[in-house]
This record gives sequence, C-alpha cells and structure tokens, in this order.
Amino acid sequence: MISINKIYKFLNTLGVVGSAVAVVSFSSGLLATEKYPQKPVRIVVGFSAGGPVDNISRIISKRLSEKLGQPFVVDNKPGASSMIAAQFVANSEPDGHTLLMVASTHAINPSLYKNIAFDTSKDFTAIGFVAENAFVLVVPKDLKVNTLADLIGLAKNQSSPLNYASAGVGGLPHLAGELFKLEAGIDTNHIPYKGASPASVDLLAGHVSFMINNMQSALPYIKDGRLKALASTSSERISALPAVPTFKELGFKSLQFTGWYGLLGPAGMSPDLVKQLNVQISQILREKEVVAQIRADGAEVKVGSPKEFSERIHSDMMKWSEVIKRADIKGQ
Repeated sequence: MISINKIYKFLNTLGVVGSAVAVVSFSSGLLATEKYPQKPVRIVVGFSAGGPVDNISRIISKRLSEKLGQPFVVDNKPGASSMIAAQFVANSEPDGHTLLMVASTHAINPSLYKNIAFDTSKDFTAIGFVAENAFVLVVPKDLKVNTLADLIGLAKNQSSPLNYASAGVGGLPHLAGELFKLEAGIDTNHIPYKGASPASVDLLAGHVSFMINNMQSALPYIKDGRLKALASTSSERISALPAVPTFKELGFKSLQFTGWYGLLGPAGMSPDLVKQLNVQISQILREKEVVAQIRADGAEVKVGSPKEFSERIHSDMMKWSEVIKRADIKGQ
C-alpha cells in the first residue's frame, strides 16, 4: 500500500495547494488501515548525549514508546551546530518514523552559515513545541557589582572592554551578549568556549566578567553563591529566582526571549499524522511527572500547535538575523 505521507509529499512538491483537500476521502480510508507507528521511530538529536536537548528528547521518547507501542529511539548526531542531524532528517521519508528534536540554534543557523544543504523554512514539517528555557546574566561572586546598572557602569568606567563568555559562536548566549552590548552602549569582548561547562569554569574563576547563560547551567552556581544573577531574559521573574529582575523591567525590552526545544519532521508529512503526533506530545507534556522531569533539567514545558511552532521558528529567524547583522557577527 502506498503511504498517504508519500502521496502528500509528492503533491506538495508539485505546488498543488488544494491537493490535500482532494485526497481527504482517500487518505481517511488509508489511515483507517495504516496504524502509526508501524516500526521503531528515530528521534534524531543534533547534540551530544547528556545535554539539555538530549535529556528532554529521552523524556519524551520514553513516554511516546509507552503510549504508542513502538520504540521511539534517540539517535545522537552531533556536529556542525546541529546541521548534520537536520540534513539527515530533511532527506528522510515523511512517514513519521524519522523525527528531529531541535533547539533555538535551528533558527539561528541560516544567518550564520552560507552553505547549508537544506532550507530551514521549506524542508521540515513543524510538529510542536516541547519546552522552553530562560537565560540569566551572571557574574562571579567576587566581581564588585550587584545590579545590572553596576555592571554597565563598570564597563563604561574602565579603559579596557569587559570580557564575556559564551558556549560558542552563534549560540543564544553569544547573540544575547552582543545584543546587551549594543543596547547598553558598552564595550565588551566575546570569549567563545567549546560548551557551557568550560565557559562556566572560567566565569567562576573570574577570568571573564559575565555570561548570559541558560538556566540549566547557571542555576546550581547561583544557588550555591558562586555566581550572582543580575537579570533574566524571561517575560516575568523566574520562580526559582524571585529577587532577580527581568531585562524588560530594567528597560531592555529587546532582551526578552527564551530558548526553545521542539519536534520537526521532514517536509511533506500529512496533516493527519502531524496532528496525531502533536496531540500525543501535548498530552505527555501535561503529565505531572514529565513536567517535574523537565523542570529538574532547568526548563519549562511548552505546549503549542504546529502552526504556532512554525511561526516561532520564523520569527526567531528574523530576530536573530537582525542581531547578527547589527553586531557584524561573521558567518561561516
């Protein structure tokens, strides 16, 4: 039997906008006999095992396996800022058996890299959000500042630029650091590291002055007093850090943002299959145990429709593209 997803992808490539309507009765007949999933499902992750994206992928894949009766297996394909994994999924069959868990870097990469082997806007099907996390500006405990105004004042009153850390070129900590520099009118020097862990080590030692880091990495050091949090990127104060103001409160509205995680499939997945997956994931994200597991990893669950997820990817592509241009960050 020919898969309805293959038919939908073929018609989609022909640009037949109304084709989905034309095959509704046919597709419903096929779907009645096609059970999903028919075999193990691969959730491809463009990051190494043990990181936030991998951890959240394993939480979701475990529950999908239990609910749908087939293994959902996490397949780590790190490298090239998660683009190796994305290309693999973009080239896969749109039958729902190869999916991609992405982070915000997916929306940033098109503005940083010239020779991407896929089209971020056209080669994927948005399925839904999974989680989001805020970022927080942190400084070493011994740095003689206690507020964001103190940090800005320090930067403006010293002769050399303040060094700030990030987990690597082009990630949200880097782009947020550059946006803060532009909005605050200060001089800073970006020090990229190969990951959040080595960046945090040098921050703790006072070798750099600040970092805008994700909550997963920063919170343990804030809690034990080795780092001071001066501002968060969330829309409201973070429940775990109620005394820490938001950037928005302090007059930096452009620094209100969150990172996100979500699920994509290859372009051409049928709307019925996308809806089924979105419903299953949304149900999982409302389970108390799953909410607790994701919070323990420093994030919050986020439920949304495929349309909402697709629109967020597009809006973030526009937002960070503008920051990259303003900051004159060179792509590769």
